[in-house]
Amino acid sequence: MLIGVISDTHDNLTALRKALAKFKAAGAELVLHAGDIVSPFVAAAFKEADLKVIGVFGNNDGDKLYLKERFSEVGELYFGPHELELSGRKIVLMHEPRALSALAASGAYDLLIYGHTHEVDLREGPPLVLNPGECGGWLSGRATCAVVDLKTLHVELVEIE
Repeated sequence: MLIGVISDTHDNLTALRKALAKFKAAGAELVLHAGDIVSPFVAAAFKEADLKVIGVFGNNDGDKLYLKERFSEVGELYFGPHELELSGRKIVLMHEPRALSALAASGAYDLLIYGHTHEVDLREGPPLVLNPGECGGWLSGRATCAVVDLKTLHVELVEIE
């Protein structure tokens, strides 16, 4: 199973739509969002792309109730860290990398995904640790996301132009 991994979109719909198009082209079946979506209207981009999303709230997400409501049409949003299992892989999805080292050392997970820092972080592991960087590109001037093959845990970092 291929998944798209994204974080820190911060309402940049242009960059988000480009990332979602790259995910579709790669054959991703699902998007994991590591937080800082910001506004509820962002859900429309996932609906347009026909991609399901599982995400966690970030520190800049405002109206969490309305975000949750709007995203219910395209997926699910949780308070992180959120544990899930996909294709037999145990995954933790979070925004801020709290207890990241302890989670990695626990040996309980195959993949740890976080955001918040706006910087790409890829550690092969086990476990694989991934921060896809910021999709919004507002802070660093570099918009990025990632595609992960859950079978092999191969990561393709994607520049959004």
